[in-house]
Amino acid sequence: MDNKTTRIPRPCKHGGCMRLTTEGYCELHKADANPMRQSPSARGYNYKWQKASKAYLAKHPFCAECERQGLHVLATEVDHIIPHKGDKVLFWNKDNWQGLCHSCHSRKTVRENGGFGSRY
Repeated sequence: MDNKTTRIPRPCKHGGCMRLTTEGYCELHKADANPMRQSPSARGYNYKWQKASKAYLAKHPFCAECERQGLHVLATEVDHIIPHKGDKVLFWNKDNWQGLCHSCHSRKTVRENGGFGSRY
């Protein structure tokens, strides 16, 4: 028996929408589906990004947030200061980049996105 035909309809994942669907989002809200659910490569985090972020970290080796607190911790990730939300110009704008350690990047991501499972 095919799983698609046996799925139980559930409310749409779009906040407050009670339309039933077996696909996560109803027809009305499929366009609102979280772009963060795309693969990292589809969101721009591909080989070109890996090279650019590695070069950025070589020039900016310390976590910007830790430095603001007087600490010297190595940055491990390049963060977009203003979330790009798919805007390729903002994504590639190096003035919008900062190096962060994993811990600071994770905290910032949770603050901005509301944590795991967020639609934003």
